[in-house]
Amino acid sequence: MSKGIVTEYKTICFFCGEPAECEHHLLFGKGIRPLAEADGLKVPTCHRCHNLGTISERIHDNSMAEKLSKMLGQAIYEKEIGTREEFRNRYGKSHL
Repeated sequence: MSKGIVTEYKTICFFCGEPAECEHHLLFGKGIRPLAEADGLKVPTCHRCHNLGTISERIHDNSMAEKLSKMLGQAIYEKEIGTREEFRNRYGKSHL
């Protein structure tokens, strides 16, 4: 996997299909965002889906969406980069 965005559709929001305005790191918090950046574990998103929509629309501040984001980030890591043990060592814990 290249160190870029997870999807090949870089100009549309990964979640709703509207034009992308920013990137969402699938793994974030407690200093792990830079690791996700280095591993390319990010997707294009619109501001509404990322952090400006209602709680049910956005990823941040929505506990279920945040958990699913981290699970997806780990699943992609395990498929493309390394093992679950390597993920735990790098990111501090498993989300799967």
